[in-house]
Order: sequence, then C-alpha cells, then structure tokens
Amino acid sequence: PNQVWCGDVTYVWAGNKWLYLAAVMDLFARRIVGWACSDSPNSDLTCAALRMAYESRGRPQNVMFHSDQGCHYTSLQFRQTLWKYQLTQSMSRRGNCWDNAPMERFFRSFKTEWMPKECYNNYAEAERDTLKYILQHYNTKRGHSYNNYLSPVMMEAAA
Repeated sequence: PNQVWCGDVTYVWAGNKWLYLAAVMDLFARRIVGWACSDSPNSDLTCAALRMAYESRGRPQNVMFHSDQGCHYTSLQFRQTLWKYQLTQSMSRRGNCWDNAPMERFFRSFKTEWMPKECYNNYAEAERDTLKYILQHYNTKRGHSYNNYLSPVMMEAAA
C-alpha cells in the first residue's frame, strides 16, 4: 500500500445540476482512499480528495500520484498540494485513457453497477448514494479480479 495512487474526476446528473466526484485509488488493492464531491470540477475538489487520502492513509511519504492531464491536476494549487505532502506527480499521455485505466474502470463500475438508470432526484441523494457505493460496497464487498476476487479492504488485510 501507499506506493502508487491514481486519481480522476467524473460527473453525475443530480436532479438539476451536476455532482462532480474526485476519487483517489491506492493501486495496491484498488481501494478508494480519498474522495470529494462538489458542484464544481475545480482544483479545490481534487485537492480535497487528495487531502483525505493523505490523512486517511497516515500521511505517507514518497507516494507517486498518477492522473490524466486535466486542468485540476495541472493547476498550481494541486501541484503545491502534492509538494506539501511530498508526493511525486505522474501524468498520462495526452488523450490516452488507458494510462489511468484503474480509475476509468472504477467510474464505469459505479455508473453501470450502482447508479439508478433514471438519475438521481437531487444533489444530496446523489452524494449520499455515491459515498454509500464507495464505503459500503466497492471498498468492502465488491471482489476484484486483480485481487483474486477479494474486496480491496480484504486484500489489504491479507497483505
């Protein structure tokens, strides 16, 4: 754990506006270790998710953080946050989603396995259900082929 993290942002229709979700995944067991929701996809959102990951994982040093080249990851604010936490930045090749495939797969699983087909009624419902997916399903119950079909929490416990 805490060798390589990756992050990305997705959006969910929440009744009358978008909910943006930034997530940080520890690649060791594919566990989501940080997340944040907002109605704006800016650097505050990605920094909040990174801050949660950093604090929840015991303030690890020398972690590599990988993302795409989105403006919220190339911003001065985000780069300063990485520097403050002594994390190394890595970025995908421009336009190549395969370079961040674990995050893309997480968002695909969320949207196809969990989200209601007819979207959420409001922002609060979307946020509540998103956190429920991460905390009560994805990290704790959902098996991953990468982990020999153990959940991320079970894989980390077995390590």
